[in-house]
Amino acid sequence: MQRIRIHTSEIAEAAKTLRAGDKILLSGTVYTARDAAHKRIFAMLDNGEKLPFVLKNATVYYAGPTPTPPNLPIGACGPTTSSRMDVFAPRLLDLGLKCMIGKGGRSPEVVDAIKRNSAVYLCAIGGAGALAAKCVRSLKILAFPDLGCESVKELQIEDFPLFTTIDCCGGSLFEVE
Repeated sequence: MQRIRIHTSEIAEAAKTLRAGDKILLSGTVYTARDAAHKRIFAMLDNGEKLPFVLKNATVYYAGPTPTPPNLPIGACGPTTSSRMDVFAPRLLDLGLKCMIGKGGRSPEVVDAIKRNSAVYLCAIGGAGALAAKCVRSLKILAFPDLGCESVKELQIEDFPLFTTIDCCGGSLFEVE
């Protein structure tokens, strides 16, 4: 099975050419953030505070990794349901976020923001958190350590298998004809 290799530093350009159904091997820097972290990030934006990572061309992975076992960079890190972040995604995309990774469908407002910003939504395989962890080379907590698994983390990943599920033209694997 042929997969497209992409580095996160090239995601802004790659997002313009990816189409729903493309199989991806993603490497580079991704940031984990779930519901609680998104709420705090929004509060920071509303207060004009500096965010824990630069949004421009960033990739956010909706995941809350389990505790790190000895001698490994991370515990299991499967995707969480992305629709829980739909209330936050359009604003973050408008501020420069280029790629989101999670599982499940997205709202029409998120699809519109993906199209408007030439971004992309990739899906990881749910239930395969231990397998996904094998692609993580390092982990660093960037913000909100009191949130535990929901803290914002910077992950360095290598050849993380993903699928393009909503592309910058609005093509979607979730659309049923």
